[in-house]
Amino acid sequence: MAKEKGTKLIANNKKAYHDYFIEEKYEAGIALAGTEVKSVRMGKCSIKEAFIREEKGEMFIYGMHISPYEKGNIFNRDPLRVRKLLLHKSEIRKMSGQVAQKGYTLVPLTVYFRNSVIKVEIGLARGKKLYDKRHDIAKKDMRREAEREFKARVQA
Repeated sequence: MAKEKGTKLIANNKKAYHDYFIEEKYEAGIALAGTEVKSVRMGKCSIKEAFIREEKGEMFIYGMHISPYEKGNIFNRDPLRVRKLLLHKSEIRKMSGQVAQKGYTLVPLTVYFRNSVIKVEIGLARGKKLYDKRHDIAKKDMRREAEREFKARVQA
């Protein structure tokens, strides 16, 4: 993602890929205050414990931590405040319908700049069971071992 022209990765949620099966991905803007934007530009953003909820036809992100801007004064906002996501009504209706009907959840996957605008990638996700997580870990280990063996053969 960071290799696309005009795109710079700010925060990544690796835990979401471990805990959920990601079915669909959406891109949303986010409403931020001035000092929050400056702090995000410095890379001080975390979405590790964040989640998304729909309220009154609008989407909000909870638990997204943006550190206060060091040079800001009274204009700094609460680091964990609820922030509004900017989406089309049709996207909001589609996502909230799937969350209500099929038992999906909405999780933020990445926060990035696209041509100087801050975007959040949202994943429509289904929770993994413990045995699914174990299976993924085993697959990762097998792939790592294969790469290690291939590297040893090439060097020899």
